[in-house]
Amino acid sequence: MKKHLENISLGLLAPPVAIATLWAAGALAYDGPGPVMAIIATVILIGFMVWRKFNRQAWVVWSLFLVITIVWWLSLTPPADADWQREVRKTASATVEGDLVTIHNIRDFDYRSETDFTERWITREFRLSSITGVDIAVNYWGSPWIAHPIFSFRFSDAPPLCFSIETRKRVGQTYSAIGGLYRQFTLIYIAAEERDVLGVRAIHRKNEDVYLYRTTLAPAQARTRFLQYIESINELAEKPRWYHAITTNCTTAIRAQNQSGDRLPLDWRILVNGKGDEMMFDHGMLDTRGLSFPELRKRSHANAAIQSAGSAPDFSVRIRPEQ
Repeated sequence: MKKHLENISLGLLAPPVAIATLWAAGALAYDGPGPVMAIIATVILIGFMVWRKFNRQAWVVWSLFLVITIVWWLSLTPPADADWQREVRKTASATVEGDLVTIHNIRDFDYRSETDFTERWITREFRLSSITGVDIAVNYWGSPWIAHPIFSFRFSDAPPLCFSIETRKRVGQTYSAIGGLYRQFTLIYIAAEERDVLGVRAIHRKNEDVYLYRTTLAPAQARTRFLQYIESINELAEKPRWYHAITTNCTTAIRAQNQSGDRLPLDWRILVNGKGDEMMFDHGMLDTRGLSFPELRKRSHANAAIQSAGSAPDFSVRIRPEQ
């Protein structure tokens, strides 16, 4: 009977132990000495546990291995300076003086292709009282389950301004979904012109789609959201943060910066954010124009309008032909 209970306990423990061991091995591979040493350490650990027949001593050794790995991993600090890729070379910052907000290092690149562009970082001034609303662009590049949201704030006396929460990659780095679970990338809030951040996706990147929706946020609510972004970009300018594909990504970071009473209820579509526009529709956050969600989504597909607008001075007007 005792042996039977031990087998049941081991069976119940197996999945979480396997997940924790794989995570620790990944941490060593991505953020530590590298994949070879990670494999060697994991094989030795598992071999020891099998040799000791998963007795108490084996579990003590496994626990120490996991705790030491977690403590070391949590001690890693994100870099403030590095050889950053050109698209994320500068971080935005802002000053607020009453109604006037001045934002520095707004990205306004001229693209000839995704990788060939003229780099330009500008400073713009905005009046909080002139914010009229918020649009959201949802960008897809492959799977319908994963997307990238970009918030665009509209002003009565100035062109819109976008905020895009992304990974800040170093030269030579490419995004990896598995690497995003570890401490490979830092978080960056890109403040950008619509012509830059939407144009590069819909014009110069292959097989990417952009959907542009108008939200139902009132001007006062939009101003609150805008100031939340300002607070976030200033915090990151002072103290970098790690990106994490689940806990601190382009969608969860938006929810986290909102006041608790203004956050959307927890929903599986926050993580599977390719369904985020449908979630916002269900919560009444999108201007539906009386359409069903499939109809609204079809009408909101913006690639053709963005490609037609190109680099026109009235880009933001031309990509909203029905608004």
